Amino acid sequence: MPMSDLMKTIDARTRLAGTNKLEILLFSLGLDTRTGRRETYGINVFKVREVMRTPEITRAPDMPPAMEGIVSLRGALMPVLDLARYTGLPVQAPPQIMIVTEYNGRTQGFLVEAVDTILRLDWSAMKAPPDMLAAQAGGLVTAVTELQGNRLVMMIDVEKILFESSGLDDEHLFSNIARMHSQERTVLFTDDSSVARGQIARTLDAMGLRHIACINGRLAWEELNRLAAAATTAGRPITQFVSLVLTDVEMPEMDGYMLTKRIKADPRFAGVPVIMHSSLSSQQNQHLGRSVGVDEYVPKFEPHKLAEVLTQRLGGPSRAAA
Repeated sequence: MPMSDLMKTIDARTRLAGTNKLEILLFSLGLDTRTGRRETYGINVFKVREVMRTPEITRAPDMPPAMEGIVSLRGALMPVLDLARYTGLPVQAPPQIMIVTEYNGRTQGFLVEAVDTILRLDWSAMKAPPDMLAAQAGGLVTAVTELQGNRLVMMIDVEKILFESSGLDDEHLFSNIARMHSQERTVLFTDDSSVARGQIARTLDAMGLRHIACINGRLAWEELNRLAAAATTAGRPITQFVSLVLTDVEMPEMDGYMLTKRIKADPRFAGVPVIMHSSLSSQQNQHLGRSVGVDEYVPKFEPHKLAEVLTQRLGGPSRAAA
């Protein structure tokens, strides 16, 4: 696809909230010298701002090994990361294309060999990777789908890459989080990113809240149905089994929009707030979340903000952490 057509497609992307569909930009990192194969990867178009030829990059001192350097994009400095080098993929040809991405209000460039096309798929076609692949890739691959001709596409966990390369994993992020007096509350959270699940769990632990973790919307919906059945059998309100649902947007099999729609349409979950917790933090994406009934929107990797919103929504006093 010509570069100009690709950028027009990105600019003209449609709003897919509540349809369980997504658009992914396909790209390659280069010919793997070990296997002689050129694998296909994908990134959600919602994260992509633009695609361009690799510009001149300035190498700064003391940068992580996979960080290529920085560029000035319309007057703003932006870090650039070589994805092949980050993933440890042995390729010979230098990357030709830079994908400019944005998440949580941060902009960064990813260097790749080439981009292919944009596909619209159903999240149900995106499957969680096999355990062996997930372990070998260190959680970098969050979903896999099969195209015609037995062609597999692997979705890259952009959040994990940015989290690990930006030094966000600091202990101070979780310091002084208020601990709730009443711990008889349970939060069900779902996210396909292992990094995000880890941060959420650390935040909830600091607050003294019980929690249930799921890796995608489908499994979260199955767990919610199990909890609703248990509440009915026990003759107790559902809020005694799950007090709040915290959901990511992008997830294989069922995304956060569809999960929210199902929860809000089911009277069994009346009184259970749904908080959307996502790196897609633009005003447009927040509007999409509210259109399907999300009660509140919290950007990722801000534990104190998440704790504040949870405390407000769950009610009850809290006390400062020791």
